Amino acid sequence: MLGPTGHTDTFARDNLPPEDQWPDFLLDGFDYPEYLNAGVELSDRMVERGFGDHVALIGNGRRRTYKELADWTSRLAHALVEDYGVKPGNRILIRSANNPAMVACWLAATKAGAVVVNTMPMLRAGELAKIVDKAEIGLALCDTRIKDELVACAKESKFLKQVVGFDGTANFDAELDRVALDKPVRFEAVKTGRDDVALLGFTSGTTGTPKATMHFHRDLLIIADAYAKEVLQVTPDDVFVGSPPLAFTFGLGGLAIFPLRFGAAATLLESATPPNMIEIIEKYRATVSFTAPTAYRAMMAAMDEGADLSSLRVAVSAGETLPGPVFEEWTKKTGKPILDGIGATEMLHIFISNRFDDMHPATTGRPVTGYEARIVDQDMNELPRGEVGRLAVRGPTGCRYLADERQKDYVRGGWNLTGDSFFQDEDGHLHFAARSDDMIVSAGYNIAGPEVEAALLSHADVVECAVIGAASEERGQIVEAYVVLAKGVAPDAASVKRLQDHVKAVIAPYKYPRSVRFIDALPKTQTGKIQRFRLREGDE
Repeated sequence: MLGPTGHTDTFARDNLPPEDQWPDFLLDGFDYPEYLNAGVELSDRMVERGFGDHVALIGNGRRRTYKELADWTSRLAHALVEDYGVKPGNRILIRSANNPAMVACWLAATKAGAVVVNTMPMLRAGELAKIVDKAEIGLALCDTRIKDELVACAKESKFLKQVVGFDGTANFDAELDRVALDKPVRFEAVKTGRDDVALLGFTSGTTGTPKATMHFHRDLLIIADAYAKEVLQVTPDDVFVGSPPLAFTFGLGGLAIFPLRFGAAATLLESATPPNMIEIIEKYRATVSFTAPTAYRAMMAAMDEGADLSSLRVAVSAGETLPGPVFEEWTKKTGKPILDGIGATEMLHIFISNRFDDMHPATTGRPVTGYEARIVDQDMNELPRGEVGRLAVRGPTGCRYLADERQKDYVRGGWNLTGDSFFQDEDGHLHFAARSDDMIVSAGYNIAGPEVEAALLSHADVVECAVIGAASEERGQIVEAYVVLAKGVAPDAASVKRLQDHVKAVIAPYKYPRSVRFIDALPKTQTGKIQRFRLREGDE
């Protein structure tokens, strides 16, 4: 049963899936009061606990203490409520690169009782429109440097009425910053329920149609009090660094929730390339790193040229499976642990992981405390050890889609089916085998093939196309497109570039096909269905 709510706008609770379609929630050991505001717990409460003078956020050349963060977020919350009319339960979209201002806006909106939707700066107007329409978002906060796509979205939207700019560069010279400047540093946060929705995490899945995963205030604390506490053993002395966008729940956990829950510091990079990460690790003596295996390969290459990564006590690898050779090279070269793990937007964060005292190459590990996992067949029967099947998991977090028929596909018999194929060895360790669907995982990014196909098909030169994931040593997978060109269009390098540039302009640039292959016809069934498996097998 759901607990009390502090929301006056009941949209989120009204659009939760029916409770008989929820997974089983295993909440023993995760006891929180009925009323809970995660924004308060990660800012004001940390000041009350004595961390006011500790550094909370580092970004754009500046350090901010927990006291500064609490004051900043309170001023912003005042502005949201008093000047922009935010009511508890309203949805607020935030669009920014990774910087302290984005974290402050997220915490302020959470303190004000809003339901936050964090989005990446690479998304285009059409992609943003799908999110806005799905969540019925009326207000967006956006770094002024990247407002154009969001403004274009608002012009066509029946929901999005306000796009308010903030300054992500720390100059505080944008509308929201100016409005908040003279507000009080104390704000009486909305008394939200622990079971009120605090965050909507969007995931496109394999269809390209966005799904919104609904996470409660208690969920945001659970991932810290489970994985970060047990596996990472975070202390106030830790300094976090990483590449995943805060718009991803993986990034929000690793670069905001985890450090702020334990009085540690987070360094935020707007461009988290391996060279930039190395620079930050060396400058701030970072201790915990979150990124994908491809970045760790680049970081090890930099070590050969003199880079000093000795401050790191643990490297967390996720977004794609960690290859055994990368694990072995990292541990040999650095002498430090690298922990593979698997999470999902639906589960909010990592739920299976290696441990400091139990890590092995090509192994994802064991369930985080509070979670259970099993390998099942299509009928949900548990499979013998060593046999590949579908990964089913349950624990204190789990899938609740916003008004989506696909809830019944993800949750069966109380278990979350993550869309991954695994096997379990005799010692109980879980090993990744493959994605169970057609999702392309490239350098830690999940890319839906049908969405790329739709972008390609919107170009006049393309008659038909099919997109698959092709193996890549550098990125795990790359997007590979098979294209049937219109009559008279030359199948040459100029056409490849033209189509790649078109995709980058229509959808987020990281989704573009790095490989484009021209063919006369796509392999199909008698009913006209494209046989992508034949493309994967090289049978064109």
